[in-house]
Amino acid sequence: MECHIEIFHGGQWLKAARAHFSGVVRQGFRASSCVFEYDFDYAFADAPPPVSLRFPVDIARHTLSSWPTFLYDLVPQGNGRRFLLERLGLGDHQAADLPLLCAGAFNPIGCLRIKEAVEYYRNHVERHASISEGFELDDMLARGPEFHEEMMVHGMLAAGGTGVQGVAPKYLLTEAKNGRWYPDAALVDEDAAVHYIVKRPRGPKPEDQKVLRNEAAYMQVAHLMGLRTQALPELRGDMLFVPRFDRQVSGVQVRRFHQESAASIAGLAGFGFQANQFILVDAIRRVVDSPLEETIEFIQRDILNLAMKNTDNHARNTAVQTVDGVTRLTPLFDFAPMYLDPEGIVRSARWYQRETKKEISHWQDVLPHLLLPEAEYLEVVKSLVAFGEKLSDLPGHMESAGVDADIIAFLRPSIAAQQEQLSALR
Repeated sequence: MECHIEIFHGGQWLKAARAHFSGVVRQGFRASSCVFEYDFDYAFADAPPPVSLRFPVDIARHTLSSWPTFLYDLVPQGNGRRFLLERLGLGDHQAADLPLLCAGAFNPIGCLRIKEAVEYYRNHVERHASISEGFELDDMLARGPEFHEEMMVHGMLAAGGTGVQGVAPKYLLTEAKNGRWYPDAALVDEDAAVHYIVKRPRGPKPEDQKVLRNEAAYMQVAHLMGLRTQALPELRGDMLFVPRFDRQVSGVQVRRFHQESAASIAGLAGFGFQANQFILVDAIRRVVDSPLEETIEFIQRDILNLAMKNTDNHARNTAVQTVDGVTRLTPLFDFAPMYLDPEGIVRSARWYQRETKKEISHWQDVLPHLLLPEAEYLEVVKSLVAFGEKLSDLPGHMESAGVDADIIAFLRPSIAAQQEQLSALR
């Protein structure tokens, strides 16, 4: 079985590469090998961008023992995965990843898509009636009969629920220039005004609503603390509208930027693994244009994760993007008080000492294991000491951003612990 990878470049979708899969079933799982290669005409085009930062454009045939890891960024997860599994008549296991890729990766985050998934989507649209007039914002917020019907019968595909990873129900929706709202895949580029990821609570419990309600405030706090953010999310009713930063509307055109998870660039396959933060930093430093700046940004984000107990820090919640030829970490995303989640989410990316594989929990011990040049090491220490001083403003920032008072009170000990650690770096 094979899939064909298309890339949005120069204002159009181009056939860029192919991956041919073969494998055998071992201990109940299908272990796939893969031959990956760029399309010959694409490889000899004028300065073609790579489909993955791990695979510079060339004319070689790459024989791999497993998938190219960037493809895992395109596999549906969460509600989108469940939706497609039911439609495809498949059980939820590893062997389902390939058919899910070839059915669900028609409109993912970033600038890639799978040709076979585009064909699946088009066939789906032909079989189901779809709205053509869009929705008013109030209809969406009320989730009235028409919106509910569209999302349940047709919208999980049209709204790209299969194209955005994560457990919480999410839609890719676009506000059109006429002020109405459309499932992203159902609106042509020239009519688009702003692209959003729209989130709903993970479940019906009060804690689920509390997490989503505070995510907008958490992102405001991150902005106030100087982390890299873009247009901030806005809570409307019980739906969080998150402006997308992988898209940029320019007149009648939409620019799509390359986005790739830290898991992918670190060569980490599959889902549900515990990642080593040192390996993620190493991988990020290899591909970004300013390794020092991105190392500081990565660590400061983790300091806030620890201080504000955003425990959902898996390796696909960090990504890099390339905009106008510059590669760096994306603006922060999925930053929320996830310690409140009823499922008990714990940190899955941790600092494991390189030789012993034991977890390191203090910044005095972490920094020497980053293996930085001395000049960069000193700059990192200087930046983190200064960031530690800014943590004294954190409770005030949370209050002004609208974080719930009980959350602020609960976080004071973890904030103090990070302050103490960073102060000790002096």
